[in-house]
Amino acid sequence: MKTLLYCILTLVLFSCSSEKQATDLIVKNANIYTVNATFDKASAFVVNEGKIIEIGDSKILEAKYSSTNTFDAQGKTIVPGLIDAHAHLYNLGLFLQNVDLKGTNSFEEVLERVVAFQEERNLDYIEGRGWDQNDWEVKEFPTKKRLDELFPDTPVALKRIDGHAYLANSKALELAGINAETNTEGGEIILNNGEPTGIIIDSPMDLINASIPKTSKKHKIQALKAAEKVCLKLGLTTVDDAGLDREIIELIDSLQQTGELTIRVYAMVSNTEENLDYYLNNGIIKTDRLHVRSIKVYADGALGSRGATLRKEYSDKEGHIGAMITPRNKLSALAKRIAKAGYQMNTHAIGDSANISVLRAYKPLINDGKDLRWRIEHAQIVSLEDFDKYSKNIIPSVQPTHATSDMYWAEDRVGAERIKGAYAYKSLLKSAGMIALGTDFPIEKVNPMHTFYSAIARKDLKNYPEEGYRMEEALNREETLKGMTIWAAYSNFEEYEKGSIEIGKFADFTVLEKDIMIIPEEEIPNLKVNATFINGDKVYEIGANLN
Repeated sequence: MKTLLYCILTLVLFSCSSEKQATDLIVKNANIYTVNATFDKASAFVVNEGKIIEIGDSKILEAKYSSTNTFDAQGKTIVPGLIDAHAHLYNLGLFLQNVDLKGTNSFEEVLERVVAFQEERNLDYIEGRGWDQNDWEVKEFPTKKRLDELFPDTPVALKRIDGHAYLANSKALELAGINAETNTEGGEIILNNGEPTGIIIDSPMDLINASIPKTSKKHKIQALKAAEKVCLKLGLTTVDDAGLDREIIELIDSLQQTGELTIRVYAMVSNTEENLDYYLNNGIIKTDRLHVRSIKVYADGALGSRGATLRKEYSDKEGHIGAMITPRNKLSALAKRIAKAGYQMNTHAIGDSANISVLRAYKPLINDGKDLRWRIEHAQIVSLEDFDKYSKNIIPSVQPTHATSDMYWAEDRVGAERIKGAYAYKSLLKSAGMIALGTDFPIEKVNPMHTFYSAIARKDLKNYPEEGYRMEEALNREETLKGMTIWAAYSNFEEYEKGSIEIGKFADFTVLEKDIMIIPEEEIPNLKVNATFINGDKVYEIGANLN
C-alpha cells in the first residue's frame, strides 16, 4: 500500500513538474515596487526573451514556471530600471579621462590638480572640468595668469562645472583664434584692460572646442565603456544623453549591436545644421537599445556663470541680463522645422526669459493637438505666471541636485522674488501632471540616490539646510520614483516598453539593498545598488566581476 501511494505521489509530482513552463529567469522573494498605474507591489516576476511575462507571488510563480536561472532577492527591494532623463554619457566618459576639478575649494587647488595630472600624463593639450568659483572663498572668476606661468607652451582649457564656461590659458586662446575683437554673439569673452582674461562663456566656447585635438575612435569607445560601467553600478538602465553628434550616436549603436555596450540610450541630437539635415530628413531611429527622435537645443546658458537669460537684470550684476544662445526668432523657426519632421524638441532653458521664450515657441505647435511631448530641460527659473503653461505636451525635465548645489548662491543671482519660481519641482509637477528627473552628470554626480534624496529632502549631502530648502517644492517618494522611471519613460515615448515592472515590458530592473520608500531619508544618499538587470540579463552585481 505504501509503495502504491509513493508511486502515485511520484507520478503526480512528475506530472506537475512536466507541466511547468520553461522560462529564462525567475525573480523571487523580492520587495517589488511595480510602479504601474496603481503602484502595486509584488514578490516575484518571470522573464522570457528579455521581457516580463508574469508578475505575482513567489510560491505561485515557482509552481508554474521552471528555469535554470533564478534570482533570489532575499527580501531586497526591486524597482523598475532607473532612467536618468537628462545626462551626458559620452561626456562623462571623456570627463573620466581628463582632470577632475569637481569639489575644489580654491583656485590654488585647481592648479595643483592640473599640475599633478600633467606630471602623470604629459599631454600636448590639457583638458579638465568641474571647477566652480561659487565654492571658493573668493567667489570670482579666475584668470589665465597663473596658467600662463605654469604652462606657457601647453594649451590648457578647463571647463566650468556646468559646461557653460572655459578658463583657457593664452596658448589655448591663441590656437582658438580668440582675442579682444572676437565675435561674442550668444555668449561672452570676459576682458580686462581690453584683453581676454581667459574666461569664455557659452557660444565662443565653440572656438576652443574646434581647436582641441581630435579624439581617436579608440579613445571614444573607451570613454563610452567607462561611463557605462559607472552607470550600471549605480542602477541606471537607460540614460538620456542630452546632446550628441551623429558620429557618437552611430558609435553607440554599433557598440550596442555587437554587445560591447549594454545600457539603453535615448539620444538627443545636438542642434547643428549637419545633424539636423541628416536626422530630420531620415526620420526616427529606434532599436531595442537606442532611440533617436529628439533635438537638443540651447535657449540660454547657465546661472552659475551668469549666462542664463533673465527678464530683468541680475541681482548681483547691474545691467546684465545674460544672453540667448538661440535667438527667439530662431527658436520659433527651429520648432516648426522639428515638428514637421516628427521629432521632439528638448530645449535647455535656465532663466525666466529663456523659459518664456521657449514656451512661446512651443505653444502654436502644441495647440494643434498632436502628441509632441516636447520638453524643457532644467526649467530652472520660471515666472510664477508661467507655470500653468506646462502640460503633458510641455514636460519639465529637471535635476533635483541642481537645487541643492545652487541654493548657496542662486538667490544672490535672482533676488528674493524670482527665487520663488526657481527649482520649483512640485509646482511644475502640479501643472504638467508629471516630471522627468535626471542629474545632468557629469555636472552633478551620477548617483541616482542623490537625485532621490535631493527631490524629497531638499538637502545637500552635508544635511544642509536642516529643515530642507524651500520644502514646499519637495516631491514625495512615490512622485520621485515615478520621475525616475515611468514619467521619464513617458517623456521618451517609451512608457509601453519600460519604466514599470509590467507584463510585456523589458526586464530592466534595479535591486536595492534597502527599501527606498520607507527607510529614513538620511540613509538614502548612501543606499547601495545590489544588482542591475537589462533585458533580464544581470549587467552588474555588487562584488561580482561580470565582464
